[in-house]
Amino acid sequence: MPTLVEYLRTYADTTLGHAMLVVYLFVVLEERGWRRVKKLPMLFLSPLTVASVNIFLYYVLPGATLIHFCGSNLLIVLLCTLWVGWAWKVSLWRALSAVAMAGLFQVSVAALTRFLFRNILQENEGLQFAAVSAIAWALVLLSAVLLYRLRFGHWFRLLLEEGPGQRRMALFLFVLLYVMEAFYLLQRGLQPAYFPLYYVLVLVMAALAAGLVVYLAQWFDAVRKMEAQQGVIAQQQLYEQELEAIRREVRAFRHDYKNMLAGLSQQAGAGETEALCAALSELDAGFDRRIGEKIQVSTQVGNLRIPQVRSLLLSKLTAMGERGVDCRLEVLYPVERVGMDVWDFVRCLGILLDNAAEAALETETPWVEIVLLAQGEALSLRVSNPYAGRIDPVKMWEEGWSTKGEGRGLGLPGYQRILEEYRNAGSAASWAGDVFVQDLTIGGRP
Repeated sequence: MPTLVEYLRTYADTTLGHAMLVVYLFVVLEERGWRRVKKLPMLFLSPLTVASVNIFLYYVLPGATLIHFCGSNLLIVLLCTLWVGWAWKVSLWRALSAVAMAGLFQVSVAALTRFLFRNILQENEGLQFAAVSAIAWALVLLSAVLLYRLRFGHWFRLLLEEGPGQRRMALFLFVLLYVMEAFYLLQRGLQPAYFPLYYVLVLVMAALAAGLVVYLAQWFDAVRKMEAQQGVIAQQQLYEQELEAIRREVRAFRHDYKNMLAGLSQQAGAGETEALCAALSELDAGFDRRIGEKIQVSTQVGNLRIPQVRSLLLSKLTAMGERGVDCRLEVLYPVERVGMDVWDFVRCLGILLDNAAEAALETETPWVEIVLLAQGEALSLRVSNPYAGRIDPVKMWEEGWSTKGEGRGLGLPGYQRILEEYRNAGSAASWAGDVFVQDLTIGGRP
């Protein structure tokens, strides 16, 4: 039966492991602020819980080392996953993926510390503990900085959102973590000469896992960009078709304009002032109806100097027009940049436009108004649409909630998760007079 000192030492080691795990979690989840720090005390209940469960298992199943080891590690992963889901407000599968990925890094450092404890300053236990702890923390901080510089969190998040799925990725990383943990038990049967090879193997596995994540994320990102480029080409062709339609309308209007001028000349000669004014008004209205609206839309779209955003808007405007939604677009000044990743902005814009179109189609006169206003380095986006139902301002941000039923509301929570990555971005929603408005403001620097 373990002594009290051994339990306290185990508790201290587990707490230290949790602290290292937190550092890697901040990197993996690309945390840029300190909002989660105040939630850390809840996480450190995990070592206390694990130590208590271990005491219970030693009494109930004495000598079952494998069960104790697997049970305690499984409990740690579960408690950390629940904490990440609560602290970052993400799904449990996403939280499990983050914990498993951070756990791979933490286990690799723990393996190195075991190697150091076996090989340095064994004659002075206090000095050994201080030296090993200093080396371990130096390695943790240096590797965390390196991962941050390599934008590992960005690629990890992209892989979860664009890759093979959160569940499969979570299970893959979880199994890989347990394989690395299993090596700890296997190394007990190794001869001392093979210990360095074991520790090198653990470090290589952690490095390969990180490299695999980055490689897969970059591959999915390249595929996404290629598809987007194909969309840009297709939408550019659509844009050219619209310009060609304007040219044809101008030619037709030019012909009609000459005939109307002939009639206007006769009315002017006969002194028919009122009829002349009515005819001129009709001529002006006809121009706006046949050509002016198309020229206005083309001018607004032309102010969008970002190909990805212009492509998306052309696609959405065409789709909404085919569904009978009246689209109003205002881009008063040229938009040449956004203060965030352009693909993240495209995803946010797509979510807002899709939600607006769906809600507008439930009304008698569906319409969607899009306003983009560039002010220096800042950009403001407003998407408005009519909505006849009622909206719960709290539930609308919950994942899975939708006015159309369970399992449909996946857009706005994803929209919020994207914006949480940018300190210079802020969103607001309002609903008054049967009009629902979504505002997004992005500052110049992320």
